[in-house]
Amino acid sequence: MTIRNDTAVAFFTQLLGAKGVVAEAEDQERYVCDWAGGRLGMPLAVVRPGTTEEVAEVVRYCHEQRIRMVPQGGHTGLVQGALPDDHIAEVVISLERMTRIRRLDPLNFTMAVDGGCILEEVKRAAEENDCFFPLSLGAQGSCQIGGNIATNAGGVNVLRYGMMRELVLGLEVVLPNGEIWSSMRALHKDNRGYSLQQLLIGSEGTLGIVTGAVLKLTPRPQQSQTALLAVPSVEAAVRLYALARRVGSDLLSAFELIPRQCLELAFEAAPQLSDPLDEVYPNYVLLELAASGPVDLSVMLECLLEAGMEEEVVLDGVLASSIAQADQLWLIREGMVEGQLLRGEHLRTDISVPISAIAECVEQAAAAVTTLSPNSLLIAYGHIGDGNLHINVLPAAETPGEALPALFEQLEGAIFTVVDGFDGSISAEHGIGRSKQAAYLARLSSTEQRLLTSIKEVFDPDELMGAGRILPLAERQLLSNIH
Repeated sequence: MTIRNDTAVAFFTQLLGAKGVVAEAEDQERYVCDWAGGRLGMPLAVVRPGTTEEVAEVVRYCHEQRIRMVPQGGHTGLVQGALPDDHIAEVVISLERMTRIRRLDPLNFTMAVDGGCILEEVKRAAEENDCFFPLSLGAQGSCQIGGNIATNAGGVNVLRYGMMRELVLGLEVVLPNGEIWSSMRALHKDNRGYSLQQLLIGSEGTLGIVTGAVLKLTPRPQQSQTALLAVPSVEAAVRLYALARRVGSDLLSAFELIPRQCLELAFEAAPQLSDPLDEVYPNYVLLELAASGPVDLSVMLECLLEAGMEEEVVLDGVLASSIAQADQLWLIREGMVEGQLLRGEHLRTDISVPISAIAECVEQAAAAVTTLSPNSLLIAYGHIGDGNLHINVLPAAETPGEALPALFEQLEGAIFTVVDGFDGSISAEHGIGRSKQAAYLARLSSTEQRLLTSIKEVFDPDELMGAGRILPLAERQLLSNIH
């Protein structure tokens, strides 16, 4: 460790105390990996401030000393945005000690929280006050609200409630120079000038650190209906979605496409799960209707099933008769992600296209993957209701490990080319980070790149926070960091 590093660690320890600094390499292990197994470098130190003011003090010191910083949430990212750099030592700023629920107003349907609050704890606190915070993710037991905001998180309820930017009313942010900017107002309408708040949501820790937020709540659903329906094709699933939107009005809260291969992956990851239907079908839809008022959801779902069978877009199905049975069906959706991990290294994508183009996009992507790698397994699943699919590829078991990076690059490029043909997005909810940067930049117009670079320069002219994420380092920074 250099003198500069020793000096920085000593300052952080004096400021935060021993519990607020993780300086030894062996103790930093869990801060240098993400959920998907990504790993880059080792940080100069991991700091764990307990208040917004402590975050600001840490950032001010790093700004004065020209030390790079990377904000970090619950280690559930998938694009290497929160991992420390592998060339330049960075200070990891973890908000895991900032877990206060500051206030909850059930009459205003708002909740103010620290940025380090775990999503599951936020949801529980809302429900204890007969409210509901609708963001729902597989990682909700470990992801943090600040990270959800920084990445504009999506999840299974987007079709009804929108992404994270629709669920945030106010923010508190520590800027890259250590200033604290706050808009922590519990206002449902505020139309004053440019929205700095919306600019910061989705900025992936490159423009500031979210230390607090005012969240928008809704009434707690008093009833729900969950069903797993077998459908003959992806195209049928899309047609069923349109039908469900019409029959279910605005009460449809989730509508997930799950191909048969994903059920098999879920069974591998969770052997306690059993096949919900007696027969095997090529594709399934997992849907949920929820309401907080005197609405008969069971009748609504029955009407949907009758209409679906009449139009031949539903082949079979199972309706959850209890909360426990509904939870079992949702465990399939969670287990299939774990099942992919058990198969080893694989290609993940997170694309979106117009809902009407989903079936054709899957068909073209499958053809492109088969051409490049006939023995690989393509699985396309995701959120039909917002056009967001995860078209993932599991390579053949015999593929040598050293050949995987080049193969994944080829396959991803082919899938992204298909997505481009539908004027889609290469990142619907995971963000850009490091791993999607090249593909993102290749699709930016010169005007977009100029505007985005200008925004970064206004907030962080020295490129000390989240450097090299989303946008590349400026040429001056590249030159100054050559050792």
